[in-house]
Amino acid sequence: MAEFRLETDRLILRGWRQEDVDPFMQALDTPDVMRWLGGSQPRSHYAAMQQTMAQMQADAGHCFWIMESRADGAILGFCGPRRGRHAGTPIYGEVELGWRLAASHWGRGLAKEAARAAIDWCRLNLPDRRVVAYTVPGNSASWGLMRALGMTRREEMDFDHPAFAQGHPLRRHIVYALDHPDGHPSPP
Repeated sequence: MAEFRLETDRLILRGWRQEDVDPFMQALDTPDVMRWLGGSQPRSHYAAMQQTMAQMQADAGHCFWIMESRADGAILGFCGPRRGRHAGTPIYGEVELGWRLAASHWGRGLAKEAARAAIDWCRLNLPDRRVVAYTVPGNSASWGLMRALGMTRREEMDFDHPAFAQGHPLRRHIVYALDHPDGHPSPP
């Protein structure tokens, strides 16, 4: 079976490979990127992430795909859809759009470019009529991107993330959603 590949003007979104673990960790396990994600993680975290994403891609045909530069092949982060995994939360089973971008590439519109491509892919390939995304209230860059993508705040779907203990400052998560009843790609 051919490797999944989705291209934009500047990016390639593709499935994860074992050799992605170290360059992904090097580019993204930084204080700026991990600020809203619970802090720096050990290599074993990224190795497990690679295995999980590769299995999701094999099973479902989608995951948080590796985002690499078309210009030089550098790993810049990830972006893509997966099914919400947190049982007992309003996002469980929903098509969840996620992204993470190396801080050295912030402010260039790359996350938006990747997210638009992923949304278009979802509209054309999944039966779901919406995608959701979530973040912590303090991560204004993330929910700002959600708004820029045309997503709408869905307060009734907000939840306490089960990975964080009661009282942890990153426990509360806010949710945005984008309905796409027509099944057509998003406007440019």
